[in-house]
Amino acid sequence: MSGLFLEELALSHFRSHFRSRLTLQAGPVALYGPNGAGKTNVLEAISMLSPGRGLRGASGDELLRRPEGLGWKVSALLHSHHQVHEIETWAEPERPRQVQIDGKAAPQVALGRIARMLWLVPAMDRLWIEGADGRRRFLDRATMSFEPGHAEAVLTYEKAMRERNRLLKDMVRDAHWYGALEAQMAEAGARIAANRRLTVAELMAAQDGGGTSFPSADLELIQSEGELPKEADALAQALADGRARDMSAGRTLIGPHRTDLSAVMRGKGVAARDCSTGEQKALLIALILANARSIRAMHGAPPILLLDEVAAHLDAGRRAALYDEVCDLGAQAWMTGTGPELFAELGGRACYYSVSEREGASALQQEEAP
Repeated sequence: MSGLFLEELALSHFRSHFRSRLTLQAGPVALYGPNGAGKTNVLEAISMLSPGRGLRGASGDELLRRPEGLGWKVSALLHSHHQVHEIETWAEPERPRQVQIDGKAAPQVALGRIARMLWLVPAMDRLWIEGADGRRRFLDRATMSFEPGHAEAVLTYEKAMRERNRLLKDMVRDAHWYGALEAQMAEAGARIAANRRLTVAELMAAQDGGGTSFPSADLELIQSEGELPKEADALAQALADGRARDMSAGRTLIGPHRTDLSAVMRGKGVAARDCSTGEQKALLIALILANARSIRAMHGAPPILLLDEVAAHLDAGRRAALYDEVCDLGAQAWMTGTGPELFAELGGRACYYSVSEREGASALQQEEAP
């Protein structure tokens, strides 16, 4: 079968899961159970099959099951574009995370090429009313879903910027110390900015053609210090010209790390930060769906969706609309909720698992449709 989905998933000593195994199909998956049972931990384990630190941004040691403190492991059988891949990722205490694809060691960025994923977690409900850092992370996750190499550009930029900031704080004035770092920042920064612009354009186009039941948003990239130079040479010059100002501040004041994402709800002309809680949630869902539609158009298959407590703040009608759109999209969407009634509108279109705690560990049981 074509498309992108997990056929098997196994967790070992991961968070609350001692040993858990699921056998799946290509359609949606609904996990339900009481708070603290381990539902989100399943989604987090799946997110570790993509580059980075997963949907919670946790370190490897934070994922260890306690009190044992042994190494954790996530294994999966992934169907990706007419191919089947065996994926394993694991970490031992105080050791970096390892990845194997089809029995061979691989860098994390390789996961992004075969297992595109998007997620929505409750912490993101405050995306529009908190700081710009969260919006940049949201934007960069969307960007990586189109261009996996974006992650490498971000890491390169941030590493060079940390070194430059150290020089600034130490009041180093010798220009030779800055040249190579600013060249690295400029080259990576120009790539980051270009990738983000393309992502915003893709999301806008996907919203325009979506026919979605969820509200659309006009998106814009904004800079606190004015327009960001688009060419690497111009950005390098701007960094050089700003050294005295940056030295006074003790940090770099220009670059893609100062970008923010603005959203205005169409039809109402209201900034997302001023919308109601329900509207803000609906806008987030709309962007995730738009992102997924655009990926499907680019690559022939939608990404895997991880939608934690997605029914929160949605009434029955909007839940039904979400489930219809997920099914029309053809995505394997992993959704969590506290009870089966939250998935009544989904009916027999999903695979259901109840999640509970037994003898100090999370337990999963396949169930019939509600």
